Amino acid sequence: MFNDIGVLELVTLIVLAVLVFGPEKLPKVIQDVTRTIRKIREFSESAKQDIRQELGPEFKDFEFEDLNPKTFIRKQLDNDELGLKEIRNGFDLKKEMAEVTDAVHGRDADSSSASSASSSGSSGGSVDMTKKPENPRDERPPFDADAT
Repeated sequence: MFNDIGVLELVTLIVLAVLVFGPEKLPKVIQDVTRTIRKIREFSESAKQDIRQELGPEFKDFEFEDLNPKTFIRKQLDNDELGLKEIRNGFDLKKEMAEVTDAVHGRDADSSSASSASSSGSSGGSVDMTKKPENPRDERPPFDADAT
């Protein structure tokens, strides 16, 4: 609950509580706060039990934490029935990026295919992916009043 509160903030809250409530009333205030938190927890647990009873035995394994969208998505992606782990493991990002880089720079991905293409005498059919020189005349495109 207080994961993001540091030591300095906690000390500041304690000092502020002592100043506001005084050292005499502070133990009673702490007891009242803990009693209120305990009642809230009991109320929420009884509400959860009532909801589970109303849902019936089909939802016996239902967890309220699953209603959090992040938890729901994480559980669905970890589900083995979808076969996503095999897809994720079969995809090698480094290999794919190397192939794209080789294609952009005009290099062949396999040296064996390059040697076989050169031995057969074919031109290889490589695609020129370099940027074409721009038109020396920088003409603006015609104005289209309907497009605006």
